[in-house]
Parts: sequence; structure tokens; C-alpha cells
Amino acid sequence: MALVRAEGVHKSYGRHEVLKGIDLTVEEGQVLCLVGPSGSGKSTLLRCVNHLETINRGRLWVDGELIGYRQSGDLLYELPDKEVCRQRARIGMVFQSFNLFPHYTALENVVLGPCLVNKEPRAQAVAHAEELLRRVGLGDKLHSYPTRLSGGQQQRVAIARALAMRPKLMLFDEPTSALDPELVGEVLDVMRQLARDGMTMIVVTHEMGFAREVGDTLVFMDDGVIVESGDPREVLARPRHQRTQAFLSKVL
Repeated sequence: MALVRAEGVHKSYGRHEVLKGIDLTVEEGQVLCLVGPSGSGKSTLLRCVNHLETINRGRLWVDGELIGYRQSGDLLYELPDKEVCRQRARIGMVFQSFNLFPHYTALENVVLGPCLVNKEPRAQAVAHAEELLRRVGLGDKLHSYPTRLSGGQQQRVAIARALAMRPKLMLFDEPTSALDPELVGEVLDVMRQLARDGMTMIVVTHEMGFAREVGDTLVFMDDGVIVESGDPREVLARPRHQRTQAFLSKVL
């Protein structure tokens, strides 16, 4: 069974239709890379997966569970906030901006969620946080505040913070776009290791080299629809659709 399944997902803001019927699946352990021009709906789709955005039509499942809604007959009813938070706890998300708490150290930023949301004993949460920060190459920065960390280091703390919730799925929304070019590699290295470890990931990215190397599926979106999808190496080398060809000619 697919870990993530979207069927006919539509999303509008007023009269502006951002998603126009998205169908996709992501198998457990796979990495799906979403690419496309700005405004194509990539980030909106990602935010719908963990119900940061509500959908207008269609269905989204993660690990067999309908996200954000319960179904009764043909009708959908939005879940209460408590249930939505429970679902989100299993879906890690890393944004463009790092969103760290500036008055907490790296360690405290990672510990906070498991203690408050998952009610983990503090000693257990701290031990896990230390392990995760070492895993992302920040074992010597446990007690550093965000202002003392580079952008790449802050983004790696954000990844550790998401992993601390022990998610089944990780969502990345252009995680390197706010970084200086020389810092991009250290974040992509962490993501490569996550992929090698078998983490299921959906990644909105402009890093075509990463998509080619790590992705199992590449999806090209434009104007709210999936234009083309397939093996990243095949799509990047021999795109079939004229719109895909035009986009890739500008970014490769």
C-alpha cells in the first residue's frame, strides 16, 4: 500500500484555482521530487499533505489514514484540531525558513516537540535529540543558540527537530532556497543520508542534481496540474512534454 496517496486534489483561494485535480502515490521508502516554476502549486500540494492547507475537493491519505477529514457516506467532515495535530505528528516538515526558537539552544529546539506533543520523558527526549544532532553533523553545537549558527546549520537543526517526532513521512519545501550557495551541500548531504536510511520523502526542490541522484520519482508541475512524471534520470534527460522541455532548458 502506498504511504501517500492523492486522488483528485483541488485547492482554490477564492476564484484562483491552485491545484486542479492532483493524483499521485508515494510508496514507503521512496523519494518523490516536485519541480516546476513558481506558482505551479508545488508548495501548496505539500502543505495539503499535512493539512496546513485544507482541500476543496479530492482525498489525501497518509499511511492509509484520510488526512484532515473523516468520511461519512459521500461527505467529508473536517477533523477537530486535536486529531489533526495527532496526524501531523507523524509527518515531519522542513520549510524554506528555519523557524527555530531564537531563545532556545539547538538541543532545546529539538527536545521541545517530543516533550510537549508526544509527552516523552525529558531524559528520553534529550538522548534522542543529542543522537539526531550528531546524525546531522551538529554534535558540537548542542548548546548553541540559532544566532550563533550558520544558515546551513540552522536548517540541519530544523531537520533534526522534525525527525525528533519520529515521523513516517518527511516533507521538504525548498529547504535550501534560503541558503548561501556554499551551505546548500551540507543540507543536501543530510537529506541523502535520510534517503539511504529508507525515509519516505516528498521534496519540493530546484536542485536538479539532487533529484537526479536521490529521487525515485520526479514530478513536474505547472499551473496546478502534473504535466509529466517518471524516473528522474529519464525525465531530466529526455522530457516528453514541451512545457517540461522549456522549463528544464532554463534550469539545467
